[in-house]
Amino acid sequence: MKLIKISDVPETPVSHNAKIRKQVIVGKGIIPGITNVSRAVFPPGEVAGSHLHNDMTEVFTCESGCGEIRINDVGYVFSPGTTVVVEPGDVHEIINSGTADLVVSWFAVAAD
Repeated sequence: MKLIKISDVPETPVSHNAKIRKQVIVGKGIIPGITNVSRAVFPPGEVAGSHLHNDMTEVFTCESGCGEIRINDVGYVFSPGTTVVVEPGDVHEIINSGTADLVVSWFAVAAD
């Protein structure tokens, strides 16, 4: 059993943009198949630029704020309560197009 309080998890920069801060709540190797469970805060105007992963599926949920999530060059409104599953090989990016912080939680599962 593991009990994790988000207030105890250190913030680190997102590799796609150092202005976006994330907290890796559960890291790779803790749960078989799960590569991470994380939460990130995107200040207004910040972008996690286009990229892809061939080795994992990612599941993103917007907690608060608003923005856009782009999957394979198609944009979707990313607002509270919206969850998006990004398959291996999908090119994706998240954009905070709002005026408040965009808070996103996600987890990733290793591809078979």
